[in-house]
Amino acid sequence: MPEEAGERSFIVGGVRFTPPALQPALYLVSTPIGNLADITLRALEALAGAELVACEDTRVTRVLLRRYGIQRPMIAYHEHNEAEAAPRLIAAIEEGRSVALASDAGTPLVSDPGYRLVRLARERGLPVVPIPGPSAVLAALTVSGLPTDSFLFAGFLPAKAGQRRSRLEAFAAVPATLVFFESPRRLGPSLSDMAEVLGDRQAVVARELTKVFEEVREDTLPRLARYYQETGAPKGEVVICIAPPGKAQAAEAQEIDRLLLELAADMPASKAAGEAARMTGGRKADLYQRLIALKERGDGG
Repeated sequence: MPEEAGERSFIVGGVRFTPPALQPALYLVSTPIGNLADITLRALEALAGAELVACEDTRVTRVLLRRYGIQRPMIAYHEHNEAEAAPRLIAAIEEGRSVALASDAGTPLVSDPGYRLVRLARERGLPVVPIPGPSAVLAALTVSGLPTDSFLFAGFLPAKAGQRRSRLEAFAAVPATLVFFESPRRLGPSLSDMAEVLGDRQAVVARELTKVFEEVREDTLPRLARYYQETGAPKGEVVICIAPPGKAQAAEAQEIDRLLLELAADMPASKAAGEAARMTGGRKADLYQRLIALKERGDGG
């Protein structure tokens, strides 16, 4: 059940403000990724003015709301209750209420639930309003010193090593900075797989961004892998940024892709991957997944 509502207001610097009335809509409210002072005034207006605040974990969002003196009804909305909660939230908007969707930290829908809710709102012709703000992806990318003109955010990699390497193979030739989220427990193994698949690229591990123990460590993938294998799993949330492939790496990756597609034109995918593995020394399973990814992108003609 939603929590009880209080006065529609928020406090900044000891001064209480009354937000403007919100039109019935779904408001996607970005929240701080660590430092609670990173909230925007527009986000505070949306959270204080909404008739209902939907959030991943009410305990986490309550800390933010209390910091700014906000008392609004809250309802949990996460991947485990999405099928049940989404229609309820859509019904609330259709009844003329304003709903603010907030993640535990950062921008809603970025590796967080909410995609289905937004899609359902659009299918019903309901307005969806973005309230931009903090993002761990952009914070890590901008502080990394790596190219920012083109980047690919790939979320979390698979937990299993074989699937993780296959996924990385699909990104090997992408001419852009790669950005991943990762669990601290899997950081060492993931960096090792990245070094094996992507090579000796420059990379940055950004940890606990905007928090007291913020750390941004830059080195090559092999050296970062060794460091975190020796020191063990760190604390806090982690973002990994990896430099684009060099010209030689990109050419090699493109050549392997071309070989896979040529072989697949004359034989089944599994056999083509096996033949490519024999010719290049790569792992058949990784090359098979890479071929499937190429076909799914439409590169196979």
